[in-house]
Amino acid sequence: MIKLISFKNCPFVQRVMGSLIMKNIPFEIEYIELSNKPQWFLDIAPNGQVPVLITEDETVLFESDAIVEYLDDKYTPIEALTPEQKAQDRAWSYQASKHYMPQCGTMGSKDKETFETRLTNLAKAFAKAENKLGESPFFKGDYISNVDIAWLPLLHRAFVIKNKSGVDMLAGFPKVQKWQAALIASGLTEKTVPQDFVTTFSNFYLTNTYLADVMNGEEGNCELSSCSAVSSACCQ
Repeated sequence: MIKLISFKNCPFVQRVMGSLIMKNIPFEIEYIELSNKPQWFLDIAPNGQVPVLITEDETVLFESDAIVEYLDDKYTPIEALTPEQKAQDRAWSYQASKHYMPQCGTMGSKDKETFETRLTNLAKAFAKAENKLGESPFFKGDYISNVDIAWLPLLHRAFVIKNKSGVDMLAGFPKVQKWQAALIASGLTEKTVPQDFVTTFSNFYLTNTYLADVMNGEEGNCELSSCSAVSSACCQ
């Protein structure tokens, strides 16, 4: 059986899990602590980061983009696409995945000014999606595609942040908000994270950060050293 090596808060891993689940591929998952990576993991992971996928023939794959493409090549794709359509999907998926770390940094900001500056930059990605989205619930229609799976981690984390702190990272983007709601309602988010995700996520991004201060009504009390540790603890 396929094995996925993961970290509970990692958006890149959530994307890979989304692909596995949508393709109905059986897999097992093992979570590690990034602050205490086991030697066996370091021995097999060239970049020392998650996700790592071990195939049925025990080939070790790393980098989420490569893993998702492998799953498309190896197993039945979610939809039949021409090479041009596949290239477009990969481009729109990259528009999401390249913003995973910037979102982590935004959520880990230590003060209002830093948060707002980073959110302004992050919002450029949401603006691109807003301009592309139509009236259908998902990116390409009434079904979940690879593009939806790629954007899922960004939209899911924005959903948790809004629910916990009241800060809407998608403010001003009604089509993206509608898209977010459709993905949440689909149930895929819950299937692609561990049961204690909200707790572990909150421990990273809603403790000793600007968002934590907003949530607790105590803006401006975040210590730099704590915030820096939080913002870097994404998937390194």
